Amino acid sequence: MTRRITVRDVTAMVARGEKIPMLTAYDYTSSRLADGAGIPIILVGDSLGMVVLGHDSTVPVTMDDMVHHIKAVARGASHALIVGDLPFMSYHVDVGQALANAGRLIQEGGAHAVKLEGGEEVAGTVRRIVECGIPVMGHIGLTPQSVNAFGGYRVRGKGREEAAAILRDAAALERAGAFAVVLELVPDSLAAAVTRRLSIPTIGIGAGPHCDGQVQVLHDMLGMYDKFVPKHTRRYANLAEIISAAFGRYMSDVSDGTFPDERESFRLDEAAHEELRFLLEDLDRESPTG
Repeated sequence: MTRRITVRDVTAMVARGEKIPMLTAYDYTSSRLADGAGIPIILVGDSLGMVVLGHDSTVPVTMDDMVHHIKAVARGASHALIVGDLPFMSYHVDVGQALANAGRLIQEGGAHAVKLEGGEEVAGTVRRIVECGIPVMGHIGLTPQSVNAFGGYRVRGKGREEAAAILRDAAALERAGAFAVVLELVPDSLAAAVTRRLSIPTIGIGAGPHCDGQVQVLHDMLGMYDKFVPKHTRRYANLAEIISAAFGRYMSDVSDGTFPDERESFRLDEAAHEELRFLLEDLDRESPTG
């Protein structure tokens, strides 16, 4: 039986000088494929709001959305550490709300850890969740749930004040007990400085090569989401083009009658065929219009 990756394994990877590849997944099939490839951490991100549910941001994603998709991912992965996002306003009201919702992602969804956005302002919440036995991954820099406050998706930490705030946020999350922190849309030199100053792993997305690991959105790196292509994405496939071409061939084959053919059809043996013929004859005789 395959042993499950734990947060201690993630820390040990960094100690050995290994980079951490993390990938998002939102359903059973993609989870199974990522797990089979050996991806050590699967993030069920609230990015599903955009790439799966069709929203313009992550803000509309609910707890029920997250639990639903985490369940599917958990069924597909037997090896990877599964991290579930706490969505917008699911941990902001008070610590009790945050604990209850973090517990839902673990108990109902099957996640092994949760991720939440913010630094110093959520450090107390992180500490309490960790004290209750739930591992927490932090997320600073660009925090997509705050996109309306930021006025759009832009690099954070270019100026002295923002850079200092990100450094303070990272330190606060480490002190609160987070086992790792995601750095999103942060200049590479600042991300390198954060990584040097922390004893917990940093995982970058648009934060350059100096983080301890990297995370990419599945639909971006496979070329399935073409509404917007982030600068920080490297496309390892163009599945949108391949899938569209396959759909076109399917439509053509159905239209011209070449699908299905004998290879995709089931045939009766001679005896069963005769029984069917007799049945149809009997039904025709019994029919008032026969």
